[in-house]
Amino acid sequence: MNPAYYITIFMIILVVYFMILNQRQMVLKTLMQKKKSEDKAKMVELAKRFIDKNCLIYTFSGNQVDCVIKEVSDGALLVESAGTLEAINIDFVMRIREYPKKKNGKKKSVVLD
Repeated sequence: MNPAYYITIFMIILVVYFMILNQRQMVLKTLMQKKKSEDKAKMVELAKRFIDKNCLIYTFSGNQVDCVIKEVSDGALLVESAGTLEAINIDFVMRIREYPKKKNGKKKSVVLD
């Protein structure tokens, strides 16, 4: 047989393979975006519980922010830290917790996590 036939068949199989692969990636991407939006909505709802409370906010970069949460929107937390207002992207927030207190109600001087 002519080698041109083999090359043509190989190219058709290759094109079909990449079409199937691309379709699978698009489906996975859509599912991940849907899951991310659901997780983000849950985090926003949970963050609203901490409004006007002194909190520790942990981010994925390893930073720990001691602040008071003033406002929660879909994309960010508006916090007051050391008298200044800051916005923290809610996508990078890993954990929010109320600042721990001693038995007598005072703030702990050292927080170990």
